[in-house]
Amino acid sequence: MSMDAHKPTPVPTAFEVRELFEGMLGRAVEWGDAKRVDPLDGAACATYVDDFGNVKAIALADIPLIARAGSAIALMPQNGAEAAVSSGLVTPPQFDNMAEILNVAASLFNKKDTVHLKLQETFAPRETLPADVNELALQQGGRIDGALAIQGYGDGRISFVVAF
Repeated sequence: MSMDAHKPTPVPTAFEVRELFEGMLGRAVEWGDAKRVDPLDGAACATYVDDFGNVKAIALADIPLIARAGSAIALMPQNGAEAAVSSGLVTPPQFDNMAEILNVAASLFNKKDTVHLKLQETFAPRETLPADVNELALQQGGRIDGALAIQGYGDGRISFVVAF
């Protein structure tokens, strides 16, 4: 394959997403089908860009996943995660921890002979998204949507979307 020819960026599989979270959190994680994460409901949004700064993929995590995964990775008490879910407001450490998970999630897009993507920015829940990112969040195809059930913490939804 020539240096200029690249395969399209792949949409991560449910198995890959579950394995990433299970490895990072150090606890059992189960994948289940779920509706897409809508940024208007409150979600962290990570943007992944190519070497030219073009947004090629995004990840969206709902507030329950931010609170639960963000707490689980730091071994913070589960009741703190539940308080964030109940109030709809995640703590700065929960958000920062989720942002780190989403940074590592860039690896889900980087396969042999594809354009290398890296995390550009992570937007907090209810933060205004740029128009192109918001449009990508609503894209019907090129995506995977699911729920992650984290042992001892509960579940939350995540969506990965690849621009086509």
